[in-house]
Amino acid sequence: MKPISISLTPNTEKDDVRLALGLIFQPWKWKNGRAIGQIEEKLEQYLGVKHAISFNSGRTSLMAILSSLGLEKNSEVLLQAFTCNAAANPMIWSGFKPVYIDCDENTFDINIDDLKAKISPQARVLMVQHTFGLPADMDEIRAICEQYKLILIEDCAHSLGAEFKGKKTGTFGKASFFSFGRDKIISSVWGGVAVTNDDDLARRIKEFQNKIQNPSSFWIFQQLLHPVLMSYIILPLYNVIDLGKIFLVLSQWLGVLSKAVSWKEKRGEKPSHFPVRLPNALAILALKQFDKLDRFYSHRKSISDFYYQQLKNTSFILPKEFADRKNALLRFTVKHSKAHEIIYEAWHKQNILVGDWYVTPIIPHDTDLKSIGYIMGMCPVAERLSKVTLNLPTHINISQKDAEKIVGFLKKFDK
Repeated sequence: MKPISISLTPNTEKDDVRLALGLIFQPWKWKNGRAIGQIEEKLEQYLGVKHAISFNSGRTSLMAILSSLGLEKNSEVLLQAFTCNAAANPMIWSGFKPVYIDCDENTFDINIDDLKAKISPQARVLMVQHTFGLPADMDEIRAICEQYKLILIEDCAHSLGAEFKGKKTGTFGKASFFSFGRDKIISSVWGGVAVTNDDDLARRIKEFQNKIQNPSSFWIFQQLLHPVLMSYIILPLYNVIDLGKIFLVLSQWLGVLSKAVSWKEKRGEKPSHFPVRLPNALAILALKQFDKLDRFYSHRKSISDFYYQQLKNTSFILPKEFADRKNALLRFTVKHSKAHEIIYEAWHKQNILVGDWYVTPIIPHDTDLKSIGYIMGMCPVAERLSKVTLNLPTHINISQKDAEKIVGFLKKFDK
């Protein structure tokens, strides 16, 4: 029986698998082609921005933005904890210093008071993360950036389609970036885009894009193979005497499939596939997913509404709703004192994977925090939230029946 999963190729449907399988046998389409420009144009039109420049990931997109700002080395970049090492590493790789800000107890976005307290004379950039798809308060953020003369970058890896006061995330700052990673709003396994309305900055980002190489043919092959093996072998056999799990681990260990976060990144080191361009084959996959964006959102909204109705008036603390914000609902985030116990039992006893974001203030949990400049105690709210937070899946492959099973399991902990 396939697991109910939050992150194992969540957006992949049958037509996506067929497309990836077909591309495996068309290597002439892998590196260069029209799809790269087409996905950039799609984002420009959708967001209403002047420039969208594609890369192989959100990480490379952030590197391109930071490297194009013309800042002195060792400048401080402010970012929130309760994030991924993929947010901090590109800062380090680009020669800057990440400074971690605590997060808000209710929104999981950046804490304004802690932000003000940690702005130093060396601070040059504020990167705001719209956590789980809920926009941060961009009125407050922009006022702070203006007051302290900070460059605003939006981390929209979770928030494609989200809005603050009717304006889409990714359109508030000097630049922003989006991710098409395997567990994001839309997915081409890997992929990302840097976005800006600043013509001069866009010119420099495009120069960065032109200077870097395409990824290797083998790396592209790995990504095209990912949805095929996941859909046809790994997920169907996941709990058949653990054959699927074993196949996944072996595939990654042998290098047949790539990991979402490499062991080098967990040590602050830069793997060889950063920075590289977005290959045409993955742009083709992203275009297919982009056409499903509205349908995906409607489904996430329906599943989230179900969770909300079923879990209100329970011991689970539900996400706060804001009239001025449209949440992209990448995941439905709840808090409970027994979150880690719930995560463990759900996976090992019920075949349900929930809550893999964030069980530590910086994920993945085995990240060497020292290597990315985080010291425990820096952000106490983020550290506390990582112990009581779990995410429920909302993606297109979660059925009503799946959601009912999840809720039924959670209610056993309602005390």
